[in-house]
Amino acid sequence: MHSNGSSPRFGFLIDMDGVLYRGPALIPGADRFVAGLRENDIPFLFLTNNSQRTRRDVAARLARMGVDVGEEHVFTSAMATARFLADQKPEGTAFVIGEGGLLTALHQHGYAVVDHDPDYVVVGEGRTFNLEQVEAAVRMILGGAKLIATNLDPNCPTQAGVRPGCGAMVAMLETATGVKAFSVGKPSPVMMRAARKELGLRTDETVMVGDTMETDILGGVQLGFHTVLVFSGGTKPDDLPRYTYRPETAVPSLAELADLLEANDWRPPWRPSPRAARAAVGV
Repeated sequence: MHSNGSSPRFGFLIDMDGVLYRGPALIPGADRFVAGLRENDIPFLFLTNNSQRTRRDVAARLARMGVDVGEEHVFTSAMATARFLADQKPEGTAFVIGEGGLLTALHQHGYAVVDHDPDYVVVGEGRTFNLEQVEAAVRMILGGAKLIATNLDPNCPTQAGVRPGCGAMVAMLETATGVKAFSVGKPSPVMMRAARKELGLRTDETVMVGDTMETDILGGVQLGFHTVLVFSGGTKPDDLPRYTYRPETAVPSLAELADLLEANDWRPPWRPSPRAARAAVGV
């Protein structure tokens, strides 16, 4: 319940890198924003296209940064991919180019990881990507295995700079085979709709918060979510005129979004608090 006694009828899907943190450092005010959500019982999920870590690993990393959340607050592209495949072909098989988060999610959803004749070739982020894996995957795809990408992000930010992302790896397989990958991660509606349902929200009750126009905001706009762009990551104010779509709200960071919510009794700016509504009609 809210402090004013009313039940929240909205919740947040929140991107992570560039929104909560940059590299190893928490973005100032992010912890206060999350604490406010928890204190006011506002449902939220952190969404990440990175499939390398399990949700428990992600929650542990956030805890080390001072963000008090549990693994139930984390939703990864690996989880979305595993759920999607389990719905499409229960107890199927997959050849995986990726790391522990993806492997764990697939196993948890009844999938066997194999090195021959798989139903799917599944590609996620990884630092062990090599030509031997590529050659094996190409043979499997040409032999009939379906190509699945956890996401199509072309690169990933790291402490040392940018490295190739899942999209770059998948592009090599697409070029070699002539087969287009099906992507599950943001901005795909597969992942973003699944996250909304995880919170038990309707479309008009869902707020997508992100720093990237091409993934977070695009996906939110396409699905009819409310959208909040923060300028603490990949997109800057000068970039906005290039896009044919716009976020509903834009703020410098989560600190300013927390200020907006706090001033409105922890309701979004487009949903007036009862106090503000009474003031508007002179009550």
